[in-house]
Amino acid sequence: MTLGNKIAWDDTVMPFQLDKSDIRGRIARLDGVLDGVLKQHNYPPAVEALVAEMALLTALIGQTIKLRWKLSLQVQSNGPVRMIATDYYGPTEEGEPARVRAYASFDETRLTDGTPFDQVGGGYLAVLIDQGDGMKPYQGITALSGGSLKACAEAYFAQSEQLATRFALRFGKSMEPGVAEHWRAGGIMLQHMPKASPHVSEEGGSGGDGHLLAQDVLNEEEGENWNRVNILLDTVEELEVIGPSVAPTDLLVRLFHEESPRVFETQPISFGCTCSEDRVRNSLSIYSAKDIQTMTTPEGRVTADCQFCSAHYDLDPATVGKDAGTAK
Repeated sequence: MTLGNKIAWDDTVMPFQLDKSDIRGRIARLDGVLDGVLKQHNYPPAVEALVAEMALLTALIGQTIKLRWKLSLQVQSNGPVRMIATDYYGPTEEGEPARVRAYASFDETRLTDGTPFDQVGGGYLAVLIDQGDGMKPYQGITALSGGSLKACAEAYFAQSEQLATRFALRFGKSMEPGVAEHWRAGGIMLQHMPKASPHVSEEGGSGGDGHLLAQDVLNEEEGENWNRVNILLDTVEELEVIGPSVAPTDLLVRLFHEESPRVFETQPISFGCTCSEDRVRNSLSIYSAKDIQTMTTPEGRVTADCQFCSAHYDLDPATVGKDAGTAK
């Protein structure tokens, strides 16, 4: 089914559970959201690929957070791509869409001919959850390793949450007949829910850098279930993951019909930024008139640009800062 050029399951995350194997998961499809993220910037192809991968991971992971919570993923590195930041804003009310935004900071002169992941170098992936006013934010980190951002996210869940996790992600520019070229992405996330606390070896994980992997946090029976479902996931084809012709429910049945799949309510996703003139003014309110003067352009204005959506703010310096409105 399509809505104009939009397919009904675009920009959605569908949660599911495989009752036979004690595994939960999500299927995400991003279309307009990814276009909204990437059209704000003229990123080189390798940077576009990294931002697309991060946005897809953020949508898949973020679906579980509660109303009005915020999930952020951040890559900090010493490579050509210095930072990638994504935010997932939980719906403000039941039935409303969640919002995703993302951007990258990079040094184009240092980009290489290697893979997208080669551009991030050494550093870490951080996962932050903001539960709102009065609540202490949660933060966890894992090293950048494993050859992809999805491998970093899998290592994070094994190491920080002791949850076996697998991501299958596909993304790229779609060139469908009669439709303008646009980004399309799809992903599947699997996560084994342990019945009891896992027994983790004190000698570290079986990953090449000592990180925990899925097999390190599963007992023998859980490992058999996990391996069986992952073998089924390995049969998925790229166009099945991305769409547009295969609905998430049809894909779920095709892959896991023997695992007793159950589907839960689908979460719509939209591209959305929280920047505003009021937020810019508030961020400047800590600065003195002298500080504001150093930020003032030769044209006599204070300007700010949102890194996520490229919105431009042009303000009168007399109206910003902690001394705004006072007599000079």
